[in-house]
Amino acid sequence: MEKVLCGGVPEAVRAQMLRDSCDKVEEVGYMKPYTPEEITQMKDELAEASIEINEIEEEKRVIMEGFKLKLKPLETQKKDLLLNIKNKAEFVKEDCFKFIDQEEGMVGFYNSLGDLIESRPIRHEERQLSIGFNKTGTND
Repeated sequence: MEKVLCGGVPEAVRAQMLRDSCDKVEEVGYMKPYTPEEITQMKDELAEASIEINEIEEEKRVIMEGFKLKLKPLETQKKDLLLNIKNKAEFVKEDCFKFIDQEEGMVGFYNSLGDLIESRPIRHEERQLSIGFNKTGTND
């Protein structure tokens, strides 16, 4: 079969001539090649679309950074609250009062409400090394 039928006939007349000469007209799907001008035009459109996409992506990045800045303190708060709820307590640092019980050999730390926060065995350097002193103020 020939590659091109009615090649010397103008395009406007060619379709009608092929219709009149064929056995049957059927709809067929196929890949129709583009002309070099069409490809150049599509490349130009692709470049414009790529530039526009890049600009939109940059806008999106800036906006997302703004959202991240807004979310960060809330995420930190959420994390702290979840931890506190899980532990049913919160970690604090505050001045506590240390009491050394020489007789029991224990050290206790109390908060400002008088609650025992922590207790442990007495350390060597915390032991009273001197012999007791007279609490009455007399030498009897």
